[in-house]
Amino acid sequence: MASRLLHRHVREQLKDLKEVTHESLVVGAIENAFQLMDEQMARERRGHQVEGGCCALVVVYLLGKVYVANAGDSRAIIVRNGEIIPMSREFTPETERQRLQLLGFLKPELLGGEFTHLEFPRRLQPKELGQRMLYRDQNMTGWAYKKIELEDLRFPLVCGEGKKARMMATIGVTRGLGDHNLKVCSSNLPIKPFLSCFPEVRVYDLTQYEHCPDDVLVLGTDGLWDVTSDCEVAATVDRVLSAYEPNDPSRYTALAQALVLGARGTPRDRGWRLPNNKLGSGDDISVFVIPLGGPGSYS
Repeated sequence: MASRLLHRHVREQLKDLKEVTHESLVVGAIENAFQLMDEQMARERRGHQVEGGCCALVVVYLLGKVYVANAGDSRAIIVRNGEIIPMSREFTPETERQRLQLLGFLKPELLGGEFTHLEFPRRLQPKELGQRMLYRDQNMTGWAYKKIELEDLRFPLVCGEGKKARMMATIGVTRGLGDHNLKVCSSNLPIKPFLSCFPEVRVYDLTQYEHCPDDVLVLGTDGLWDVTSDCEVAATVDRVLSAYEPNDPSRYTALAQALVLGARGTPRDRGWRLPNNKLGSGDDISVFVIPLGGPGSYS
């Protein structure tokens, strides 16, 4: 639903701009489009059986600038003359810990008496009541000690690390579209109040640099980035594009295919494996490659 309709919301919001006097107007239009898409999903989820949710990564080119809007754990990078320019960041329980904790602190009723907004290094045990333990709250980046109280024994709002990090022990992303009916496992506690549909929008001015045909914007879902670093993607960009003539339009499709196949790996005795023998990605692997300049860019 998002892939079919989100761009229409973006277009309608941009059409309402009489003139673009500042890039913040474009950023606001894109942010508003994401919210309208989420509201449409909420309205239509019953009649059309629209369940679940999704991440969204959107690119808009307007008046010489590229706007990259990300809500979720997909990622976009620009590879320019071998240099890597991040154009997004992932939104997970780890990266958004303080926002989630602040909401839980301000509206404790959203925690349903099942969760605590505080974070501890590990799950606390009843025998530790009254003892001193490291903790941090919504205002802290470091750790301090506190005396353990009864409510501290509740399950933490944010727990785990890396790909295993979860919010309310259920979901590993904290921004996206949909998921209006998502509940905590074995509970009737809604998760949607903690999920934000608003993207972070980053802006890249194409006019500030003379781009060549090998300069590209790479968009990928987490299936790519789970097993492939930014540097490895940049190396693949150089390897694949150098094998094609600069004006060959198929070079960018070949690059996208190489990135997908590289993340998937090859079948071996114990499943799909990467060249380093680690498991290939088991998640969705979707990749877009967008040329930024040079004779091949028009294609």
